Amino acid sequence: MSRPHLPRPSLDNFRRKLAAVDALPQLCLLGLIAGLLTGSLMVGFRLLLSAGALGFMPDDSPENFEGLAPWVRASLPLLAVLVIGIVLGRQHPAQRKLGIGHVIERLTYHQGKMPLRAWLNQIVVGVVSVLGGLSAGREGPAIHLGAGASSWVGERLKLPNNSLRVLVACGTAAGISASFNTPIAGVIFAMEVVMMEYTLTGFMPVILASTAGAVVSQLVYGAEPAFAVPSLLLHSLLDLPWVVITALVIGLLAGGFVHLARQQERAARLTWSGRMALVGLSTAAVAWWYPQVQGIGYDSLAQLLDGQLALDVLLALVIGKLMLSAICVACGVPIGIIGPVVVAGAAAGALMGMLGGWILPDQASDIALYALLGMAAMMGAVLQAPLAALMALLELTHSPNIILPGMLAVVVAGLTCRQLCHCQGFFISTLTAQGLHPLQQPLMQALSRVAVPAVMERSVVSVPRRITRERARALLESKPVWLVVTRSTPEKPMVALPAADLVRVLMDEHWREQEALDLLEIPAQRLDLAPIHLQATLSEAYERLLPSNVDALYVEHTTAPMIRKISGIITRDAIESYYRYKP
Repeated sequence: MSRPHLPRPSLDNFRRKLAAVDALPQLCLLGLIAGLLTGSLMVGFRLLLSAGALGFMPDDSPENFEGLAPWVRASLPLLAVLVIGIVLGRQHPAQRKLGIGHVIERLTYHQGKMPLRAWLNQIVVGVVSVLGGLSAGREGPAIHLGAGASSWVGERLKLPNNSLRVLVACGTAAGISASFNTPIAGVIFAMEVVMMEYTLTGFMPVILASTAGAVVSQLVYGAEPAFAVPSLLLHSLLDLPWVVITALVIGLLAGGFVHLARQQERAARLTWSGRMALVGLSTAAVAWWYPQVQGIGYDSLAQLLDGQLALDVLLALVIGKLMLSAICVACGVPIGIIGPVVVAGAAAGALMGMLGGWILPDQASDIALYALLGMAAMMGAVLQAPLAALMALLELTHSPNIILPGMLAVVVAGLTCRQLCHCQGFFISTLTAQGLHPLQQPLMQALSRVAVPAVMERSVVSVPRRITRERARALLESKPVWLVVTRSTPEKPMVALPAADLVRVLMDEHWREQEALDLLEIPAQRLDLAPIHLQATLSEAYERLLPSNVDALYVEHTTAPMIRKISGIITRDAIESYYRYKP
């Protein structure tokens, strides 16, 4: 006996399931795809950096600026800002926005849709800024590339916009995971910094994406983290007061960095050429004496943890690297800031560890321990992401014993930066300085998790304004809920009326004598309609209804070129009912 043929699930069914808030299997599949794609892009980006270093960098290492002659390493930033200035200077200011801040902005205001031009700009600027010796990291470009590519996949498949948001979070997590080899920190970073919310439907696909990104990176670069970390323990609980003081100092440094980076308005008084010159000349001046401030700085961080850096170099990493990175951001050079912030925080922690060793030589813990605490404290304070910083610390050290002082350091530094320096976090602060408000209200956050098809009424029939009684009876045989009356002139809005009202008219003796019915004249409830696309989220639908004079939206999608079909109707009451009684 042959088995009955089971039809394969269509892409339309896949999209329809994704529209709901509980589409975990479908979202997990997308998360896995996003993680593999982002991990591959991260590996490709690192290989591009290595290929770019061939021939002119000592040992073909993209971070070995110390091996270059002073005039060479000082010339590289000037050449880098020249290239970046030419590439970005001819474009609209909106297209110069790159990196993590751009991802958050697109997620907040554009449902995670990423423009291709900015994505291509990120490749060029990311490679040039690192190889050109600016104080820049690779994590920001990796996150932008991963989030942009993941979103592009969703757009090409015409997935609902609520799933595009999850894809952006998946690309973010995989970017951090593949860069540091810290999958848990990647998940927390995506939810804490980019999505700014924790949900079950968000966690599972993001975890899969972060795992896949780490696996791809480990297949090429091995299972070791971005830099070697020695095994360390807190010497004594008597060290905790000094840990608090260290965190206070780092919190103040983090606040100063964020405030300096926010000076875009002042920097904008200069011409574009003047800003590029300021970035290039300031970096060249410091790099002439201290090349450790150039590039990402992970090689310097590894030497720092081994105790191989002198006091003046540590000071240069703390002050010079923070200031140069902040000047880049303020002047409009879109660099990655996570790497420089981590390195500067480790240097600040090492300096405080040295000072603690001089004050209490018998009780102080190892300087490398303070360097790691400083790294986590600076990252947590600048980003206002304490959980991501703690998870990074745990995964990099593989030592749960360091979590106790790490928690104390991260919380104290974060509070100091937030309360004393009045900083909300680097990306929130820089976007707020541009007049943007990336923090969404709880209502809009909840509505953005669901797409219109999950709530709309699908029992809809399009009808002309005037129909015969026979035609009306034929339409009602399919038992529609709403009738959409099409207009002959596009200037006037479309109108919907309940099918039940038409049934009552057909049964009314007063209307039985009329062979033709005018649906805009019969006694019925009518709703003025405005269009919205099938891929939109409930937050988009709600915002579409708020400023308009319409009562509901008709959902349309393109079935063929220049042919649109009405798929359903969504009312304000339906949206509010979903939010009030959502599972």
